[in-house]
This record gives sequence, C-alpha cells and structure tokens, in this order.
Amino acid sequence: MKLSARSNISPFIVMEVMAAAAAREAQGGDVLHLEVGQPSTSAPGGVLDAAHQALRDNRIGYTLALGLPELRQAIAQHYSDAYRVTVNPEYIVVTTGSSAAFLLSFLALFDPGSRVAIASPGYPAYRNILRVLNIEAVLVPCTAETGFQPTPELLRIAAQGGRLDGLLVASPANPTGSMLDSAQLQALGAHCRAQDMALISDEIYHGITYGKVAHTALEFSRDAIVINSFSKYFSMTGWRLGWMIVPEEMLRAVERISQNLFISPPSLSQYAALAAFDCHDELKANAAVYAANRELLLRELPKAGITRFAPADGAFYLYADVSHLTRDSERFCRRMLAETGVAATPGVDFDPENGHLFIRFSFAGSTGVMAQAAARLKDWLA
Repeated sequence: MKLSARSNISPFIVMEVMAAAAAREAQGGDVLHLEVGQPSTSAPGGVLDAAHQALRDNRIGYTLALGLPELRQAIAQHYSDAYRVTVNPEYIVVTTGSSAAFLLSFLALFDPGSRVAIASPGYPAYRNILRVLNIEAVLVPCTAETGFQPTPELLRIAAQGGRLDGLLVASPANPTGSMLDSAQLQALGAHCRAQDMALISDEIYHGITYGKVAHTALEFSRDAIVINSFSKYFSMTGWRLGWMIVPEEMLRAVERISQNLFISPPSLSQYAALAAFDCHDELKANAAVYAANRELLLRELPKAGITRFAPADGAFYLYADVSHLTRDSERFCRRMLAETGVAATPGVDFDPENGHLFIRFSFAGSTGVMAQAAARLKDWLA
C-alpha cells in the first residue's frame, strides 16, 4: 500500500512519552506525569451537572455546524466581561477542540504553497497540520532575547525567503509560557495589516497567567482570527470543544468547510459548556494550584541543577535549558523516566533546531506530584 507524502510528518512526541509512561505503569512502575499539558482536575461541577441534564433530555443529536446559538452568545458575553471587547456572536464558530479551529483557519485562509510564520519553539501540531495541507510552516527562531516571541523585525527577516501569507502567535505560549504584552501584540497586528498577512492568535491558555494580563488580539486587530478552547482553563480536555472568532468575510468559508469535515461540534459537550462561564470560582481555584506548582518548581528545580527557564508568565509549563546536562533531550527524558519515574517532554517536540537542549515540564498536576518530582530529580542529578 502506498501512503501519501503528506502523511510523512513528525510524530507528536509528547504522545509517545505518554505511551512510554503508560508502559512503565503497566509493568508496575510508578510515574510522575509532568509530560502532558492536561489539567488533572475534572470539569467543573456545573458543567458535569449540565451534561447529566442534557443526557436525561436526550439532547445529543446534531447541532448547527457553527455551534449552538446560545453557546455562541455565551462566548460573546465572555469577551465583553473578560476583555471589554464587543464580539458579534454570529462570527463565533464552535469547533471540535481548538485543533479543528486551526485546521479550519488554515483551510479557509491559505492555499497549498502559502507560507505561514510560527514561532520556534512552538506547539508542534501547528507546523504538522500546515505540512499535511502542503502549506509551508516558516519557523521563526525565537530566543530569550525576544521573550521567546516573534517580533516585526524577525518577521521581516523570515520574509527574505519569500512572502509570508500569515502569522500564528500564541500568548501564553506552549511550551514556553511566554506572553505578548499589549504593545507587542499591537505591533504584530500592525505589521500583519501592512504586509497583508493573516493574523491567527492562539489564546487557549487565557485564564492561566501569573502576574501578567492576557490580551486578546481582538483588542487591537478586528480582522484577527482568534482561537480558544474549553480544554485548559475550563478543564475540559476530553470534551473536545473549542471556538474561533473570525472576520465576517471569512465566516461562510469556515461554515462550508466545517459542515463537510465535522458536520457539527459534539452536542453533549456544547450543552455542558453552557454552564462553564458560571464556574469561575472553581476554575480560579484550579489556577491557584498551578501558581503554587510553578512557584514550587522554580524554587526546587534549581536545587537539582536545572536553573534556566523561559519566562513562564502563563500556561502551566516550564521550558528548561538543560544544555549543561545533555545534548540529546530525547535520550535525557528516556533516562529520566526509566531511572526516576518522572515523565517530561523533550524540547525537540517544539523546536527541531535547538530543542535537543531543552525539556518541558508540565505543572498541570497536583502540588504533591510536583514536590515528589523535584525531590527525585534532585537526588538523580546531585
């Protein structure tokens, strides 16, 4: 059987680390999970209650391709409450996770051969989805000097290899946790308008920040495409529900593609998510745990000799420079799992060029797990 060339993409390495961790557990070994970016908390109680009610009412058929009108209205209200931004609910598209929103954005905006800039290090599925669609992912090397975020100057350098058709930014970002402040986000939006580039803003970690304000691109660029999700702050990963906000001229294209690829987002998840915006007390308590985990690791990991991190201003990750310990982060993570039971993700998942010098720790789990992991690493690396 001949497979398509487009199927020859890099694996999502964090999923392979999860598989190795599961194999260790199946053999009776214990694992401290710092590899996967998934909240260890359940969906909020109100969401669970709403899901039970939807099941009792048999509300599990197809919905409109763009999502339940009442959920789109609730999302619009969230932008008014959280950002003081007015969003027309008609331009909100409910999606099967943020993953579907990225796919829909890329399909609606770019033709094969288009060039889209993304920060490196960055979420690996960005570049892999683009490559499956025969769209060129232009990796923009971002370092500590720019806070691991792209700048207009870096985009001008990237454009020397050919016109850029789009820019995808993430704030807070995975794996670094770095954020764009209002001036930076405004400057990138202005650059994209001047160069006639589409701007896609990944905002799925909004709500999980540490002393900084998360800005939506819609504050500065009304033609930006904003993507968010119920997976992270709302603690609903397996419910596979996200959303996107698109300009008016893009809406019908997204709707047509969504109708054919997905029919509709999961109905049960949508009815459950209607309650999510009433659960902020519970969700803020979850975020407080992430803050405590972050503080613990930033205090304890240096005692293990891991001292250099990207600015973890949001999300629930520490992107650690381990170049003084290894030149092969994949091998380092395999050894760490085998010898300590601590699972973490090698940086090559996020940065094909320099990721061999970095690893990512997720602190989305319990504070007790973080404390155990730091203690084991201190013993291992001492």
